[in-house]
Amino acid sequence: MFDRLKIAAAAAALAGLAATGAWAALASGQHPAAEPASVHAGTNAPDFTGTGAWINSAPLDLKQLRGKVVLVEFWTFDCINCAHTLPHVQDWYSRYRDKGLVVVGVHTPEYPFERDTANLKKAVARFGIQYPVVQDNQYATWNAYGNQYWPALYLIDKSGKVVYTRVGEGRYEETEQAIRDLLGVDGKRG
Repeated sequence: MFDRLKIAAAAAALAGLAATGAWAALASGQHPAAEPASVHAGTNAPDFTGTGAWINSAPLDLKQLRGKVVLVEFWTFDCINCAHTLPHVQDWYSRYRDKGLVVVGVHTPEYPFERDTANLKKAVARFGIQYPVVQDNQYATWNAYGNQYWPALYLIDKSGKVVYTRVGEGRYEETEQAIRDLLGVDGKRG
């Protein structure tokens, strides 16, 4: 009898945890698609859609960026993995922007306080980000890409096709080489 009670208690605890997680996601205001269709290499890159404030730039769209190599970076300012990736993205921007690289940081918030534009502007200043950052509070661009992780990088060629993706930290040399290949830059560093 005690075994049945233990099993019932464990099942109730698991159900409670699941309900708590669902409630937390709903209460946070996040509404990512349940099963977004991921953007893969070789597909046309989705445009920046349903976005809010642009920082460090007037609003951009991929049509006006044709002929350039574009690195779309999904991030959020309170994510430690994003903080570890930012120096690499900033370095690529500073070294390759004059060679045709455009970086757009798509800030899709994980927590409610990250939705506040003033907080985002402070974070952009604190991190020293100089490239364009767009606020994606409604997850519209996130969902258009089928993205599910922070940080995530999507490299778009001059014709507007996604040619490289990277989720999470690491493989910075591989990502940089993909940028260099698309820009036609020889040698190890720009």
